Amino acid sequence: MTPTEFPYVVTLADAARGRQIAIEADTEARARIAARLDLVALDRFALTAEVRAVAGGIAATGSIAAEAVQRCAATDLPVPARIAEDFDLRFLRDAAPEVTAEEEVEIGSADCDILPLDGDRIDLGEAAVQTLSLALDPFPRHPDADRILSEKGVLSEEQAGPFAALAALRGNK
Repeated sequence: MTPTEFPYVVTLADAARGRQIAIEADTEARARIAARLDLVALDRFALTAEVRAVAGGIAATGSIAAEAVQRCAATDLPVPARIAEDFDLRFLRDAAPEVTAEEEVEIGSADCDILPLDGDRIDLGEAAVQTLSLALDPFPRHPDADRILSEKGVLSEEQAGPFAALAALRGNK
């Protein structure tokens, strides 16, 4: 198991008894997570979960809550975000079937939340960080981005898109 920014190890023995988890990342862990996810800041990151044993591994259901600041994809200005994301994960011994290069594998939506069990343990903190990374807006946009870009002379997609010239000709009639 490789070290992560927010480690929280749960073993099969813990899961067999069932366990409620509620943890919040400290300042140092939040700084490491922010650096990994290229965030301006991560002011809060909390994990609540219930873990239990299931056939072949561990089930973890719960949620993450975060207050993050991302960079605007267009202007690089800070964009605050509140994230609340539920998860329902299974960590199983045989999560990935053996296949050859010639075989085609179909993965259904139920298979997407199945992760490999690392020996007899999981890193629930790492799973929480991965959940956060998937919940973040991939192209955050500052509310003033259009105005700022326009002032700098950047054309919008409507102004510079493939049909902009046709629209301009249409206006000349």
